[in-house]
Amino acid sequence: MKALISIDYTYDFVADDGKLTAGKPAQAIEEAVAAKTQQAYEAGDYIFFAIDGHDEGDAFHPESRLFPPHNINGTAGRALYGRLGQVYEQIKQDAKVFWLDKRHYSAFAGTDLDIRLRERHVTNLVLTGVLTDICVLHTAIDAYNLGYSLEIPKDCVASLTPENNQWALNHLQNVLGAVIK
Repeated sequence: MKALISIDYTYDFVADDGKLTAGKPAQAIEEAVAAKTQQAYEAGDYIFFAIDGHDEGDAFHPESRLFPPHNINGTAGRALYGRLGQVYEQIKQDAKVFWLDKRHYSAFAGTDLDIRLRERHVTNLVLTGVLTDICVLHTAIDAYNLGYSLEIPKDCVASLTPENNQWALNHLQNVLGAVIK
C-alpha cells in the first residue's frame, strides 16, 4: 500500500511574505504538488498532510535559535498554500486523508505517523513539499530507518536554493535509495 506525505506546503514556507519562505522555488511546484496529491487521492492512496506547527514564544524549541517564528499555531501562516489548499478542502473529509501536526523537521518525530502507516499496511511513501533539504530529508531519513521505500517526485519538492535542492535529491537517491521521478 502507498501513502503520499505532503510536508509543510504552507503559506509561511511558500508565499512571498511568508515568515520562512522558500519563495519562487516553492511557488514553482504549486501545480505539480496539487496534481500529485489529487492523483494519489484518485488512486485510493492514503494522504497525510504533515504540517509544522509552533507555539508563539516557545523559547525551548530548538528551531527558535535557528529560524524566525513561523507556522505559528492558530495563524494563517499554517494554511496550505494555493492550489494544495483547494485540493485539501475537497478531500479532507475522506477517511484516507489525515492532518498531522508536527513540531520537528521529520513527520515521524514525536507523532504517531509510523503507527498509522503500519495499521494501514503502508510500505511505500511518496514525499512532496518543502524544504527538500530539511523537513523532506529528515522525514525520508526516519522513513528509511523504519523500512519504508521512498519515492520523491522532483517537481514536487523545493528548497531555498537550487543547490540545496539538488544536494538533497542526490542524498535521497544515493544514500537512502529513494526513487527520484
